[in-house]
Amino acid sequence: MFQLLFRRPLLPLLALPLLLAPAPLPAQTGGAPYSVDGRGFSRLQDAVDAIGEGEGTIRIAPGYHRDCAVQTAGRIAFVAAEPGRAIFDGVTCEGKAALVLRGQGASVDGLVFQNLRVPDGNGAGIRLEQSDLDVANSLFRNSEEGILTADDAEATLTIDRSTFSRLGRCDRGLSCAHSVYTGLYGRVTVTRTRFEKGNGGHYLKTRAAQVDVRDNSFDDTQGKATNYMIDLPAGATGRIANNLFVQGRDKENYSAIIAVAAEARDNPSRGLSIENNRASLPEGIGRQSVFVADWSGEPLAIGANELGAGLKRFEKR
Repeated sequence: MFQLLFRRPLLPLLALPLLLAPAPLPAQTGGAPYSVDGRGFSRLQDAVDAIGEGEGTIRIAPGYHRDCAVQTAGRIAFVAAEPGRAIFDGVTCEGKAALVLRGQGASVDGLVFQNLRVPDGNGAGIRLEQSDLDVANSLFRNSEEGILTADDAEATLTIDRSTFSRLGRCDRGLSCAHSVYTGLYGRVTVTRTRFEKGNGGHYLKTRAAQVDVRDNSFDDTQGKATNYMIDLPAGATGRIANNLFVQGRDKENYSAIIAVAAEARDNPSRGLSIENNRASLPEGIGRQSVFVADWSGEPLAIGANELGAGLKRFEKR
């Protein structure tokens, strides 16, 4: 299974339409860009408010939507009518994100988030403040952050078949931003997803107690001043398996690819499984790095991984 995984293209197949689809026309001003049960709305916030404390789906028309919304209740599915052609571009709510979610649960399917920046340097496609979120077949690009969460120890974030490109930053004396950064969530699952071309920070940083990171590609070859590819700063249990890691040349910190408990030991890390991954350094770079750097002091379950020249399997720090 390991060999079959890496015969596939680096880019998740279901993410390809998001990157290669023709640019959509601007959202129709004479029609309704958002609909709920056949009712049309000109503003995303009005569609969210129409669902209120209930449960519903907002269908989002193709086009560039210079709009945003805050969900404070209910369960809402934000779904592109045509995957990859509904683009939220450059507008944030509450100085945070295009979607600020603190209801009872949400899902996002087929949307594009781009060009999101705010004064504190954490402009995101999605700011998740509580409850479960499922993200599928979506693209986050050219922003400070893709997804940023608060803490919710009872909730789960799931990301599948998505792409995170040209995200992150470490400048202006502000705390760094990352492609995905979660607080102390109960569980974070990331599958069949591509991370690439980071602009600083880490590609996936999560303080979740449990992680499941499988079948992803982390392609740092065009990254700029990036750091770890996976950072579990508070420790975690779970698994990191069947991923491809390619470290780039332009690094702020090239000392490790995966970091465990580098900032705190809030979560146990005993038994964290890391196996069947493939990792490499740039050819001819002439430097050394570590595949897994561990500050937890607990026994990790590091299995067979295919490591390129210059990569040390494990280092206790």
